[in-house]
Amino acid sequence: MSGPAAGRQAIVTGGGSGIGAALCRALVAAGDHVVVADLDRAAAARTADSVRGPGSARPLELDVTDAAGVQAAVDEVVAAAGRLDLMFNNAGISLGGETEELTLAQWDAIIDVNIRGVVHGVAAAYPVMVRQGAGHIVNTASMGGLMAAGLLTSYVMTKHAVVGLSLALRSEAAAKGVGVTAVCPSAVDTPILDKGAVGRFHGRDYFLKGQGVRRPHDPDVLAQEVLRAVRDDRGLLVTPRTARATWLIGRLAPVTTQRMSVRFVAKQRALQAARAAALSSPPRKL
Repeated sequence: MSGPAAGRQAIVTGGGSGIGAALCRALVAAGDHVVVADLDRAAAARTADSVRGPGSARPLELDVTDAAGVQAAVDEVVAAAGRLDLMFNNAGISLGGETEELTLAQWDAIIDVNIRGVVHGVAAAYPVMVRQGAGHIVNTASMGGLMAAGLLTSYVMTKHAVVGLSLALRSEAAAKGVGVTAVCPSAVDTPILDKGAVGRFHGRDYFLKGQGVRRPHDPDVLAQEVLRAVRDDRGLLVTPRTARATWLIGRLAPVTTQRMSVRFVAKQRALQAARAAALSSPPRKL
């Protein structure tokens, strides 16, 4: 990304780690100026301090569930630079486990971050971009926003909402010069794989072992794919190639895919039971 595309003003939520940090690295390397927004200010500062390139980055402590805070972040960029070119609504959390074990507080938390957090970003950035007649919104969803498998029900629900919001807004925004992209990767090597466990759920078993994935997708590779998707004004980025193949099968054979999902959940429960048994077994004496 160089030439006219460089030097853009961008905000990345969840920029302190994982996909968000990788996006910040890619943007600064491309010459863009990035606000690294994260609930964890120290993590945002580490990302901002570590990026290298002709662009720039500065940290911002931001809770995406705070609509006024998100609006203030956008207003600050526009006041200082005169525009906002890129809004990456990337912050998200995951909850995995048996649905009956989720509390209402956990349902509220994932809805607030994964859905309302994106809505807050759109509500703050989109009117600015409409007035400019230019800009691009990137919403981080997931393969879970295109497919559905149990034991990740609350997460899947929120990511389906993000995909729906993105595609609907894209059709509306096109005539106003604003692009919208939903990013739908399969398992990415980020801290989210090790968080959000309810009961015996184990993220890496679910996303990797249970799906026969040798290694998760590299976040820096994903970030480059996202910037190319923005450049090409793509509405949906599904990656890597194996994810696109799975998505295609799901569209062509939904009944078969649902049966496969039932078997997948059964396999996951067996993996969880085996893991729990191994952890509870006393060590063997030598």
